[in-house]
Amino acid sequence: MSNKPTSKFPTLEGASATFPASGILLVTINRPAQRNSIPSKLHWQLHALFHWFDNEPSLNVAVITGEGDKSFCAGQDLIELGKRDPSKARDEPWLGIHPSTGFAGISRRLGKKPIIAAVNGFALGGGFEIVLNCDMVVAAPEATFGLPEALRGIYAAAGGLPRLVRNVGMPIASEIAMTGRTLTAQEALQYQLINKVSKSRSSVVDEAIELAKKISNLSPDAVIVTRLALREAWENSSVERAFQLADERLKEKLHSGENAREGLAAFAQKRKPNWTPSKL
Repeated sequence: MSNKPTSKFPTLEGASATFPASGILLVTINRPAQRNSIPSKLHWQLHALFHWFDNEPSLNVAVITGEGDKSFCAGQDLIELGKRDPSKARDEPWLGIHPSTGFAGISRRLGKKPIIAAVNGFALGGGFEIVLNCDMVVAAPEATFGLPEALRGIYAAAGGLPRLVRNVGMPIASEIAMTGRTLTAQEALQYQLINKVSKSRSSVVDEAIELAKKISNLSPDAVIVTRLALREAWENSSVERAFQLADERLKEKLHSGENAREGLAAFAQKRKPNWTPSKL
């Protein structure tokens, strides 16, 4: 599989898209002078990018990170928000409004393919809400996480609060969200909010890409269906209903697809499988 996409990706202003390895998309928020905060238009551009990613057959997994050695994402660009001109609402309808997929096109995204966060610095507000809805997270030793909104008289409104509760439980989620507590990378690992702490800040993206390669080397169909089954369980109160929903939606398509036949044949023939792009 080539590491070049077969179609052109959407325009990004304030972020970049690169392809560091076969099947992998790397998205970098590149506004370090603004602590990698995200302006209104970029939310919609990232929404479009991840929709494109889900439908681009050459890609299996994405990694998102921030540029520089201080911030992953500090949340919404409040400077831009403070300068908003209501008279331009017709020409700039995205101002102050997130897409249906939430902050940066990720915080409320269901999507089809997995996204890994490579947290190189502080992830605050919307930046933490991005992390909370990523499928896996690698954090630098210096990374920190927090929801400071209540300290400013507002609240975390991009979908992060219920996801935080699901992951860490009500008492810890309440402390984080209602006192402004900031978590270190080690505390985030302790509370199972991240998968691992990288060896160093400089290696966090490379380690996230190595994790992405493990996913990209699998059947893309199997990854899509497995991810759906996991997310249905996370989203639904009934474990059995979550199983039923995933089973009903994609089991038959998975088992009748080329990759399922190829995986079983490769096992029987004791060879490496030759996966084809997903048609799910």
